[in-house]
Amino acid sequence: MEWITRTITISPKQQELLQKNVWSPNFVQAYMVIQGKKELVKLRYRGGHTREYPKKSYEIIYKGRTYHYNAEYDDPSMIRNALSFQFFQWIGVPSPKTRYCLLKINGQSLGVYLEIEAVDKRFFRQRGIPVQSLFYAGNDSANFGLYNPDSQSKKASLFQGYERVIGKQADINRLKSFILKINTLKGKELGRYLDQRLDIDNYLRWLAGAVFTGNYDGFDQNYAIYLHQTRLKYRMIPWDYEGTWGRNCFGKQIGSDLVKVTGYNELTKKLLAFPLIRKKYKLLLNHILKRHFTVKKILPAAKLMTRHIAPHIHSDLTRKWALSVFDGEPEMIRSYILERRNFIKEAIRNL
Repeated sequence: MEWITRTITISPKQQELLQKNVWSPNFVQAYMVIQGKKELVKLRYRGGHTREYPKKSYEIIYKGRTYHYNAEYDDPSMIRNALSFQFFQWIGVPSPKTRYCLLKINGQSLGVYLEIEAVDKRFFRQRGIPVQSLFYAGNDSANFGLYNPDSQSKKASLFQGYERVIGKQADINRLKSFILKINTLKGKELGRYLDQRLDIDNYLRWLAGAVFTGNYDGFDQNYAIYLHQTRLKYRMIPWDYEGTWGRNCFGKQIGSDLVKVTGYNELTKKLLAFPLIRKKYKLLLNHILKRHFTVKKILPAAKLMTRHIAPHIHSDLTRKWALSVFDGEPEMIRSYILERRNFIKEAIRNL
């Protein structure tokens, strides 16, 4: 694995603007060394609760291309996002590419960061996927339901929880119509509609990925949904998988039985009510258990990532976790896999 250093410079005025409001969606101007040249870029903080941490994550735009730099501050292993996206690729779901780097701003080393490929037009172009529209699910209102998850009141808009990235107003209306119909159609009519408008195989693989990795927040937010331009079916892409492999998004250790195999959103509930789709999902879970979700396959990848970043983590004083915790993470992930396998095997029998 190749190591890279990302070097950024920002003027005092622009840095003051950036730090004035960590929640601001606005970009400031900065310079970044790209392919040996100092290039003008746009920069802002990114993330949810992590924006108030001492070690922040960044989003950078250069000539229409977006770069994400995650501090992975809550994850003592620093590999959960990268390992999860690797797992999704194994099971046939397109997911962002990642690589580790050292980040420097105004000559100060900020330590190890995870560079994550943005899900945008370039993401689809590189994979030869024609895309009509793309939306990010930014909060738990993106639960494919008609009601707010907290108050249980009817949503003011069925677009609540989403951010448009690619597409027009007509594409927003199409997504709202999709959500409305999956909640109002019944029986065979609903089955036909889902078959026409949703890539069910992709959806079940995405669902399985969130289930196996244990991402409690991955069902009603932290995903991207796009409309395939020629097939006109919705497909799913994972995003933000830091809270996985036995820890939640704050880094707290959680039980391997926390996340149900049926996930937590209205669309999954509608799909799995159909016996044929439920049977297909059970076969998929069994296939992944046999071929991909094994200590033999996952642990070498986890250990390779850990060895790659270990020298830099051991000298990175910006991390909040003790080195002993970092060093013990591969074994913790191993234990999670073994326990999760047993839980999923039992759950399949009762599905």
